[in-house]
Amino acid sequence: MLKIDVFPLGALETNCYVIERTDAGACVVIDPGMPDERLLGRVEGLKVEAILLTHAHFDHIGGVEELRRRKRCPVYLHDAEREWLTDPAKSGSTMWREYGGPAASSPPDHGLVHGQKLTLVGETFEVFHTPGHSPGSCSLLLGDKVFAGDVLFRQSVGRTDLLGGSFAELYRSIHDHLFKLPDETVVYPGHGPSTTIGFEKANNPYV
Repeated sequence: MLKIDVFPLGALETNCYVIERTDAGACVVIDPGMPDERLLGRVEGLKVEAILLTHAHFDHIGGVEELRRRKRCPVYLHDAEREWLTDPAKSGSTMWREYGGPAASSPPDHGLVHGQKLTLVGETFEVFHTPGHSPGSCSLLLGDKVFAGDVLFRQSVGRTDLLGGSFAELYRSIHDHLFKLPDETVVYPGHGPSTTIGFEKANNPYV
């Protein structure tokens, strides 16, 4: 049985997701944005099989190194942003110092590739490369749920004015990949409440 918990972390309330296989004592963590004791307490006693990063902006990666150090787990990130994990200027943390110190980590252990299927906690995560908000943005499909990072929000979309951003790419990513998923697919975004593909197709004013 899967259990999904969300932790809005940091000043920007970035959604970190813990996906636990309750009958196996194992979990996956998506976007640990800050080294938060609530999150670390939640995974205490669990095997963290992987940290999956939808992209490498500072508010999504700030807790990576502490979690990786404590749980000795691999980190997955698209190769287009491999250097962002180690470079605070590219992750954006040097632009907004008021949100904390420079966010940086050791390089990722593995890349994410469009069409890739990862078997973690006994489930299959399918990777969609969905650039636009950032060059390496990925969305992760798990059954009837998609973890979309900052690509698609409830009645909004990710900003495209940061390094490597492109609204044209974002629009294509949403229409070519996310909007082709079944309408009932639940979208777990990087910020804010969850939504569904069908609701966004009918109500999102940006796409």
